[in-house]
Amino acid sequence: MTKRKIGIVLTVCVIFLCACSRTGTENDSTVQNASYNSSDTSEDLNNNGLSENNFGTSTEDLQPPREGMVRSRLTNEWVSAEVAETRPIAVMIPNEIGAVPHYNLSNASVIYEANVEDRMSRMMAVFEDWQDLETIGNVRSLRTYFGYWAFEWDAFLVHSGGPYFIDDLIAQPNTQNVDDHLGTDAAAFFRDENRPMPHNLFATGPGLLKVIKEKGYSLKYRGLADDCHYRFTDRANQNTLTQYGDSAVNASYIDMSGCYPLTRCYFEYNDSDGLYYRSQHLSGGSDGPHTDAVTGEQLSFKNILVQYVEYRELNSDGYMVFNCHDHTRDGWYFTNGRGIHVTWEKNSDYGATRYYDDSGNEIVLNTGRTMVCIVLDGDNFTFR
Repeated sequence: MTKRKIGIVLTVCVIFLCACSRTGTENDSTVQNASYNSSDTSEDLNNNGLSENNFGTSTEDLQPPREGMVRSRLTNEWVSAEVAETRPIAVMIPNEIGAVPHYNLSNASVIYEANVEDRMSRMMAVFEDWQDLETIGNVRSLRTYFGYWAFEWDAFLVHSGGPYFIDDLIAQPNTQNVDDHLGTDAAAFFRDENRPMPHNLFATGPGLLKVIKEKGYSLKYRGLADDCHYRFTDRANQNTLTQYGDSAVNASYIDMSGCYPLTRCYFEYNDSDGLYYRSQHLSGGSDGPHTDAVTGEQLSFKNILVQYVEYRELNSDGYMVFNCHDHTRDGWYFTNGRGIHVTWEKNSDYGATRYYDDSGNEIVLNTGRTMVCIVLDGDNFTFR
């Protein structure tokens, strides 16, 4: 694969949407059983390592397919200006045997997954182009930590109630949510009588739009979240992680079962299209691809972020709280069949979580969808 210097690439196109960086120190914490060597990391990681695309797309990605299209702040893909200017929705979606199949999950731009009580797994799917989706979900209750990640995108929180621990977050003056438990929000949801409760509640894009307008919420970004969230490079100039030398490890198979014991999800890399495909073996169910009931597609991602968090249990029922606001915590970044150790930080409610390599440079994601796996300190995952 031919390598290019980023300085040359910049003369052809703007490959970074934002210039976000910091000066940092190496973090010597170790996570799970894959090794890395921060001493092998380049001193100037942002000046090399971007390569010509090897996945079937060409330099056509450098120009918008149609007039008026702009880069998405969530994926860096080309979207209409109207979509780009509209705030996303962040939908709480359960992930257990009674909750599948999911509907329209393959249309989410970013998906977060984290444990809730009893080690059950729950997702928060962030949708950018959501207004025409007829069936989204199913939808379950909110936890506070998901709220803080939704704030990073200035997203509307879509959920079905939640424990009293969320009350202070919902009461904040800038929080804007659509809740099945509120009579004013009923038009945004429906129940499928062919599925048993509680996994038969779904949201609709047209219904959400109606409720959001009736509540007087702004569809336009409010200036609360960072305009630049992730840093991206375009499809024609992939970040292959080769600039990290031996510190970038092979990762064609990522097994998260040690972190999500009831979901037991894993990702398999497909070299032909450069994507990670998600499968899972839910407790009480069979092992197989995680597919979307609407599109029939298996969930796939260009970027996978693993983020370790501090946590504690709030009561005897196992309700947890995560420390979403933190500094120099461990994590990993996977793309194009390889991975590097990272650290992350989040400094404010609406500030983006940022990820840095072991030389303190903010990492550059590839254009496409991102999966964020939130894992508990002390849990382990494997890859090979």
